[in-house]
Amino acid sequence: MFSSNTIISCLLFVAGLVLLIKGGDYFVDGAVGIAHRFRLPEVLIGATVVSIGTTLPEVMVSTQAAAAGNGSIAYGNAIGSCICNTALIAAVTIAALSPKVDKTTFRVPTLFFFIALAVYYFNAYVYGDFTRLGGIILLVIFVVYMVISVKTAFADSRIKAAVEPAEADPAPVPAAKSSLIKEIILLIAGAMFIAIGAKLLVDNGTVIAKWLGVPDSVIALTFVAIGTSLPELVTAISALVKRHGALSLGNIVGANLFNLVLVSGLAVTVSPFQIPAEKTFSGINSSLLIDLPLVGVIMLAFTLPACFKGKIPRWIGIVLLVIYAAFCVYQFAF
Repeated sequence: MFSSNTIISCLLFVAGLVLLIKGGDYFVDGAVGIAHRFRLPEVLIGATVVSIGTTLPEVMVSTQAAAAGNGSIAYGNAIGSCICNTALIAAVTIAALSPKVDKTTFRVPTLFFFIALAVYYFNAYVYGDFTRLGGIILLVIFVVYMVISVKTAFADSRIKAAVEPAEADPAPVPAAKSSLIKEIILLIAGAMFIAIGAKLLVDNGTVIAKWLGVPDSVIALTFVAIGTSLPELVTAISALVKRHGALSLGNIVGANLFNLVLVSGLAVTVSPFQIPAEKTFSGINSSLLIDLPLVGVIMLAFTLPACFKGKIPRWIGIVLLVIYAAFCVYQFAF
């Protein structure tokens, strides 16, 4: 039987879903408007501004979990979100559109992601835990990435402005300012709706999952990860509908990078924690044997074609979806 608390959780869960959908729509409109206004590649906006906004739920959930001494939730949320973002959300975008991307712009966040993943692997496989120093290193990588991205973006914008001819009838300055303000408001409002909606979904969805008897370790890597990745999913769907696939893929690689350097970096700096060992496979820690290696494998499959060919074939999206389905079956069945 449903208790009154469970019914309230179900209603709040639905409210969170509505906020996420509307927030994603606002967020994409604002981000695309800003990208076009400053003549910036959509993939770059996706990998910086949009990624920060859609990663806010992971930041809040993981930092709060680490501060409360629940490192397994912080770890599972970051790693599970990377897997979900790539093998589910990016896979849907690739399978549906197989969009072209600016491969030169795409390489910067990809390079920083694998640098951060190497730091992550070193802490996990050499030390078996995450120290505060490791968290600070991850945060430094985040700062360096943002500085390089912003400098590159404005340099490209100045070059394009110098090369491309000016429009014959430019819009009046007041109208341009008004339009820019509207785009910024859409971006901020979208981010707020996404963050609030994701929190409602995660908090109340977890209550529902526990009521159904789902174990905590599985909730961390799957349900919480999917819940906090819903902003990326909503953004991806909104971008697909509006035919901005490059924005969606840039958002995914940027969000995965931020999951490692910002989400994990903040969580570890607040409260260092060990690699969770609640689940094993053939006597070996499942996190070390399956979860962490899987992140590297699926990101290579996702980023290599984009970086060298500027396009990801649809079959890779389908393969990634199969991998994610198998990952979820493993988490729940074993």
